[in-house]
Amino acid sequence: MKNSHNAGEKHSFQEGYLSMKKHLEKIGEGKIDFQVFPAAQIATEKDAIEMVKLGVIASTPVNIGALGSFVPEADLFNFPFLFRDTNHFYDIIDGPVGKQIAKKIEDKLDCIVLGWWFAGVRNVWNKERPIHKPEDLQGLKIRVIGSSIILDGFNSFGAQATSMSFNQLYSAVQTKVLDGGECDNTDLLDMKFYEVTKYISSTEHLFPAVALLFSKKQFNELSPDVQKEVLEAGHTSVAVQRRSMKQKTEEAVVQLQEKGMVFNDVDKKPFQDLAKELYLKNAEKVGGMQLIEQIINQ
Repeated sequence: MKNSHNAGEKHSFQEGYLSMKKHLEKIGEGKIDFQVFPAAQIATEKDAIEMVKLGVIASTPVNIGALGSFVPEADLFNFPFLFRDTNHFYDIIDGPVGKQIAKKIEDKLDCIVLGWWFAGVRNVWNKERPIHKPEDLQGLKIRVIGSSIILDGFNSFGAQATSMSFNQLYSAVQTKVLDGGECDNTDLLDMKFYEVTKYISSTEHLFPAVALLFSKKQFNELSPDVQKEVLEAGHTSVAVQRRSMKQKTEEAVVQLQEKGMVFNDVDKKPFQDLAKELYLKNAEKVGGMQLIEQIINQ
């Protein structure tokens, strides 16, 4: 079983996959060779989705931001300020709404969603000033993930949003082409953005769900006993990956503070009020306003 992800060997994705490897190779008694290829060694995230669909590789974890172009309903989880906190986020993706979106993904990509991993809560950072309210974003050129919903959202908050390649972000901020970006704290540390920026504002605007896809073509070729173990290994990996993500995030915050980064809290209410217009504008695309309200009110 070949498995691809685009993060490094120290990332929580690797931890999740190693837990699957340990489980499956133990029950396989030497008959299962669970191979993990980090850092996009096999393919980019987008290409890996196609390879799972075709049965070329066994599995890949896909950020919900990348899934939106394949499954429009998945953009539901890209709405900024939709989730109150991590516990609320997990309740939603592990519950009926998460299962509903997973079914859409499975039908469209001929795969099985083994579970939902987590890519870490995203915050806004820049080198000019702390962000306390939407007005503080006015005029700042901020790089965001490649989602039309997030682009629209940040523009409505007052920023000048762009979705350039993540790998180009460091040099863009260094040369003052951009003022900052948004990502989780582990990426902020790993990509050394602390060398070119100063302020991390805890907007917690996005909780990126990561669908762990497994090829239905490969799954159907397995014996019923092994199929059962694949499902179990995937389920177990969710807890391992999330726990690893939490630990690495806490460690990253300490290290970023030691490097001189300045953290500040954010008044989320004004952002949430502005985001409601974004929800109304895109509700039909993701399954209707009723679904969005169900998440907000849970």
